Amino acid sequence: MTDAVPHPRLFDIRRIYVEPEAAALPRGRAVLERFPDAERVEVDSHSRIPELYGDETNVARWVRIKTEALVLGVKKSLTARPNGRSADFIAPSTANGCAMACAYCYVPRRKGYSNPVTVFANIDRIGGYLRRHVGRQGVKGEPNQCDPAAWVYDIGENSDCSLDARISDNVRDLVTLFRDLPTAKATFATKHVNRDLLDWDPQGRTRVRFSLMPARDAKLLDIRTSPVAERLAAIDDFVAAGYEVHVNFSPVVVRDGWLDDWAELLDQLDDALGPAAKAQLAAEVIFLTHNDRLHEVNLGWHPKAEQVLWRPEIQQPKRSQTGGWNVRYRTGAKGAYVAALTDLVAARAPYCRVRYAF
Repeated sequence: MTDAVPHPRLFDIRRIYVEPEAAALPRGRAVLERFPDAERVEVDSHSRIPELYGDETNVARWVRIKTEALVLGVKKSLTARPNGRSADFIAPSTANGCAMACAYCYVPRRKGYSNPVTVFANIDRIGGYLRRHVGRQGVKGEPNQCDPAAWVYDIGENSDCSLDARISDNVRDLVTLFRDLPTAKATFATKHVNRDLLDWDPQGRTRVRFSLMPARDAKLLDIRTSPVAERLAAIDDFVAAGYEVHVNFSPVVVRDGWLDDWAELLDQLDDALGPAAKAQLAAEVIFLTHNDRLHEVNLGWHPKAEQVLWRPEIQQPKRSQTGGWNVRYRTGAKGAYVAALTDLVAARAPYCRVRYAF
């Protein structure tokens, strides 16, 4: 029996779309047992569910679908992709989608007009693949910006692992796996404080990256997430529990007064952290990239967010790999924005090493 406990504000699961193969696996059965009253809808593929994905009429039900629907599937293709920024490798997903609703999230660009959580039930196969992949790398030959000694694997590229841990034990299994791999670390970014993770004894082999932004931005853009103050308050506790804790300053949104608000956030960070957290802290700085298709989706459910996310007068377009248009701050001006914020970090939080900024 899993220890995962659903979050009552974020989950009211009423319908589970399930692949038969997933339902037959131990993890799949455990997830189904957690929601005994939910309607079960058998599907051929977790990624092809017409009433969830690709139906623009779902925009008006964006948050409701996240709250009430869950998908249970099997991860077919297992690969660890090279990365080089947040991690050396992106691990195979044990989940995708999210019950939170950040207005800038890139996952909906891939899944259409809805992205409830999908849990992959073949965790034993995923864990076995990762163990073998780590073994093939051997000892890390030289330091890089990901880590000086360990191969780092991002286990949450397409979901929020802190939230996933409220549905199944997949994330706990991976934290346990990496605890016993002396040449590797797991990592994931999160906007959700799940204190159940404090009991997992990671022994320094999992790096949690708390995503932070000024409260004014978070109130508008970080929908259904833990308040920034709660994330700040959790950092010392996660360090004490054996996690390495970094922060993501992400996404950085340029607007009137943005730099002053970031200065206030950095002061709040300084006040929140004890010596142990400061001694191991590092940050990633990621400025906003937006997308024309997500812009259209947001206009259907959260148009106020687009007033700060969609700024053609200071952004430039670039064709995306999926055929749409991404927009980012204009070359030249963006370099000045990055320098201004990294200089501010150096002045207000000099102990916080910036791993990369773009």
